[in-house]
Amino acid sequence: MNEIAEAGPRSTATDEAATVTSPTSPLIPSDLTRRGFLRGAALTGGGLMAATLAACAPTAPTPGWTLGPLATGALGSPVPTGPAPSAVASATAAPSGSLPPGFSSHDIDARNVVRRYVGNLAPALKGIYGDAAFAKLADILGAADNYPELSAKPAFVQVPQLFLNDALTPLTPELDGDVKVFRLTIDKIKVNIDELKDPIDGLGYNGQWPGPTIRVRQGDKVRAIFTNNLDETTGVHFHGVDFDDFFQDGVPFVTQLPIVPGGTYTYEFTARNAGSLMYHSHHNATDQVGRGLLGAFIVEPADDPFKADREYIWISNDALGGFTINGHGFPAVVPVLAAVGETIRIRFMNEGVMMHPWHSHGYAMRIVARDGRPLGSAAFECDTLGVNPGERYDALITVDRPGIWAFHCHVLSHVEGMSGMFGMVTSMIVVPEKAHVDAIVAALLA
Repeated sequence: MNEIAEAGPRSTATDEAATVTSPTSPLIPSDLTRRGFLRGAALTGGGLMAATLAACAPTAPTPGWTLGPLATGALGSPVPTGPAPSAVASATAAPSGSLPPGFSSHDIDARNVVRRYVGNLAPALKGIYGDAAFAKLADILGAADNYPELSAKPAFVQVPQLFLNDALTPLTPELDGDVKVFRLTIDKIKVNIDELKDPIDGLGYNGQWPGPTIRVRQGDKVRAIFTNNLDETTGVHFHGVDFDDFFQDGVPFVTQLPIVPGGTYTYEFTARNAGSLMYHSHHNATDQVGRGLLGAFIVEPADDPFKADREYIWISNDALGGFTINGHGFPAVVPVLAAVGETIRIRFMNEGVMMHPWHSHGYAMRIVARDGRPLGSAAFECDTLGVNPGERYDALITVDRPGIWAFHCHVLSHVEGMSGMFGMVTSMIVVPEKAHVDAIVAALLA
């Protein structure tokens, strides 16, 4: 697949003088702004990841778990230092080492998927969770095999990710007086569901799927200019927006003519209502949204009643490439990271055609908003949340215990089969200290 650096052009106005800087992703350490990261990467190169992990990694080598030299490709284009993906695939297709009596090829396959998910972050787990927990994890993953995935970056770093794109190349508006102007293209793209699968044909905004997150504040005047680079007509609907002018609603042959190939269309409105909203095609939508024409539209309130230390956008789809979270299936799905004492916010958005009940292991979620509207006294707690097509929910999770907790859709055919986990699965990794999260994030960005 295209690497992160090739995920698509930014707004043409991103680096112009009259810009409004969008907030740095809460996942990124406060001192790791985009410009700061670029400068730091230029100075340290591949050493950033090694130095960062070294702070958490064991000081003495553990048999089977070594932290060898790490390398970084072009900015945002992580590359494994071990075997190429094809070599890893062939190496993991057959058993390595031995399995306990009664285990089968199903167990080998299931373990290999998790190995790909953890990758070369494994050695850092000793410094984070301590010797006893590390020994159990080493046994679970078969550390004695010294498996090839240990030398590769995690699967979710080897493919473009919404989190990394939003962090490193945020969609930053121009200012035209008091209007925030966003420029986006509508493109044919190639998509990798994970780092081993061949790329498939998809569609995207600014060359990426999901499209870049558009962030504004409640009351902002917004102008969104879309250029159609497809060979078919399309339209763009800002889902959940309370429009003053219904002709901005983006439904071809109802409120506008379709955007023809090579054409440009401008939507202009005031962001009256705050919350977790979306934008997507509303023309041949089963096909076009299913193939990737979707993105998050976040309208921040003037005074947000929901305080969180970190935020995660979680867009599900179930057409292109099967069952995906933010355009990828497990093991290429970014984990939810948090430190003990922190509150995280997850913005669930369902852009698919099926309901998905999201189940968090180990922790309950407090559901505080639905479709961008605060629930107030109707807020509730649950560990399984059904999100219907088109719905958005905001969930808060305050963590008080470290651990690695599964987080997945509970329609089991969407997440697990005889070859192990796939599709709509990730994990919530809770570490004892904020510094551990910052170290992991810095390593992933290196």
